[in-house]
Amino acid sequence: MEIRILGPGCPRCEELVNHVMTAVAELELPADVQHIRDLKQIANYGPVSTPALVINGVINVMGKVPSVEQLKRMMV
Repeated sequence: MEIRILGPGCPRCEELVNHVMTAVAELELPADVQHIRDLKQIANYGPVSTPALVINGVINVMGKVPSVEQLKRMMV
């Protein structure tokens, strides 16, 4: 599974990183997780707002931080 967290490093972005890492660990998923902070790279994905979450190339979340449980449902 490929997971990309898009955001410049704001507190909500970091919260999303923490939630994603917790969800991946609890599900014991093999995942390539990267936090992309570069604005040009973020623009390539096309999000309207950050933080944004991309799972396997598809934007799943924009502008909010889902709970760990919500993230787990997205990942399975």
